[in-house]
Amino acid sequence: MLRLAILSLFSSLPVAVQACETALVLTMDVSNSIDSAEYRLQTDGLADALRDPEIIETMVAGENYLTVVQWSGVDRQTVSIPWTQMRTALDVEAFAQKSRRMERAFVLSDTAPAEAIYFSLGLFDQVAECERRVIDVSGDGTPNGGSDTRAARNAAERAGVTINGIAIESMGLAITNFFRGAVITRDGFVMTARTHREYPQTIKAKILREISRIFG
Repeated sequence: MLRLAILSLFSSLPVAVQACETALVLTMDVSNSIDSAEYRLQTDGLADALRDPEIIETMVAGENYLTVVQWSGVDRQTVSIPWTQMRTALDVEAFAQKSRRMERAFVLSDTAPAEAIYFSLGLFDQVAECERRVIDVSGDGTPNGGSDTRAARNAAERAGVTINGIAIESMGLAITNFFRGAVITRDGFVMTARTHREYPQTIKAKILREISRIFG
């Protein structure tokens, strides 16, 4: 009887709910191909996207975590905004403001997306309670430095991390095709911004897709 009473007590306790749906690393290419105006288009585009009412609502509902990483060459990766959990609309607004004020971390450097992926993978231990882990890679060029991007992508897949991408194109679809073949994971997707000026509307659509459980 005592054993049944104990089992009954435990069965009536509330079940632990996942505290965070998605941990999202927003990585920003600041290699030599990005000029100062294009850098500001990226930071302002991110800030504006985070102020979208639908993104705010979805971020808060999932209590998602965000962080921003700037990257370029082999030894050029840094956390510009640390992990922040979006519990309220004020949290999202504060993050947007930090994004807009964010200073550029690197100039005159190569493009090494593999190292950006490896660096980002090392950040997820800090948010182990999140159900999904996503790396958002944006860029306007193919690698001219660093290790093999496909190997980094494969390491992410083994770790259960999704990689999505924004390919910023000046002509054709060369960057988009590179992202499809070597950067995004099998459960990920790539979106194309035809120019840097399309980046703001593209990242808005991309973030919303990432935090709304729509993949592939």
